[in-house]
Amino acid sequence: MIPSLKAKWLYLKQGNNMKLTSVMKPHEVQRDWILIDAEGKTFGRILTEVATFLRGKHKPSFTPNVDCGDYVVIINAEKAKFTGNKLATKEYFTHSGYFGSTKSKKLDDMLENNTEKLYRLSVRGMLPKTTLGRAMLKKLKVYVGSEHPHTAQINKGA
Repeated sequence: MIPSLKAKWLYLKQGNNMKLTSVMKPHEVQRDWILIDAEGKTFGRILTEVATFLRGKHKPSFTPNVDCGDYVVIINAEKAKFTGNKLATKEYFTHSGYFGSTKSKKLDDMLENNTEKLYRLSVRGMLPKTTLGRAMLKKLKVYVGSEHPHTAQINKGA
């Protein structure tokens, strides 16, 4: 017998229980509300933080196949910083599936007109591409101004 396996076998034989990681079940999940103010923060840094909270990776009870993330509310979404020349050069493409139907929008147009959609598109790329990822994305709330209707939930959690 290999020495490491022999030591493990002796350990188990003596009646010592090994500590195992607990697996979270969907009905055991405790969800919190997290408020993120985007004013003055870098766009990509905000998104990685949001994706971590939505996925639930900040919790010690993280389970990959269970939606154990929190609700995230982003306020002042239009006041995020962008590094480099992204506002003028970065484009978002859409395609309906028909020939010649590719359309593009610049980042600064998306930030002015569809701020919520911009944040959702960017966070969606960091989440799993499954029904679990779609359920996680539904817990993201984005608001252009500083007011939001979730003050009761956030105050209750604080």
